[in-house]
Amino acid sequence: MPRTPPSIPCIAITKNVLITGAARRIGASCVRLLHAHGYNIILHYKTSKQAANELFQALNKRRPNSIELIQSDLLNTEELTQLARQAESVWGGVDVLINNASLFYPQAVKDVSENDWDQLLGCNLKAPFFLSQALEKTLTERQGCIVNIIDIHAEKGLKNHPVYSISKAGLASLTKVLAKELAPHIRVNGVSPGAILWPESELSTDDKDNILQRVALERSGNPDDIAKAVCFLINDANYITGQVITVDGGRTLSC
Repeated sequence: MPRTPPSIPCIAITKNVLITGAARRIGASCVRLLHAHGYNIILHYKTSKQAANELFQALNKRRPNSIELIQSDLLNTEELTQLARQAESVWGGVDVLINNASLFYPQAVKDVSENDWDQLLGCNLKAPFFLSQALEKTLTERQGCIVNIIDIHAEKGLKNHPVYSISKAGLASLTKVLAKELAPHIRVNGVSPGAILWPESELSTDDKDNILQRVALERSGNPDDIAKAVCFLINDANYITGQVITVDGGRTLSC
């Protein structure tokens, strides 16, 4: 009888994910969910050092050497490039880039300064572009992907947030452009949150109720809803690129 060939063990390769602005809010939810799925996480933060350290300690306690912290100012091109190089060196490469870091604050058109323009476009659009550029080689080698966190107001704009809305519209366009430019080796998609977390600047109860009345599901979402969409695009969407998934409970149906 012919001998049965020896079985070859299946070796799982842990993927490495860089998430910008990942110490709090939606970024932290993405960190927790992807870590639970077995990914190694390079957690970028700018000023939220305490929150980043708490997440670092908690998740490394569950799985040692699975989280790395990198502090960087994404508005500084030199630091951004250094962030990319550091991220590559932690575990030998980057499989996934999640451009989550974002600046958000209100202003009327008449009050917008050149500094406001530079800050909002710099963080929300320029940084994702140049970070994607800096990581193109490692993402190509590892057949990786990029996920951009956009905003439903990229499409029609948010009143009193003109530059923010422009920056997110640019990020939506960047998602589609990079999907073409970086194919076939790198997939690029986006997730557009709706009423997920209220802005840190206080909104009145009436303001919140007015927003939720325009949501088909009549409730706000939570950061895990975004994290699950991100996880889907990384894990289960090998034939999807250049797309933006809207996660807004049906808010845009009535915009």
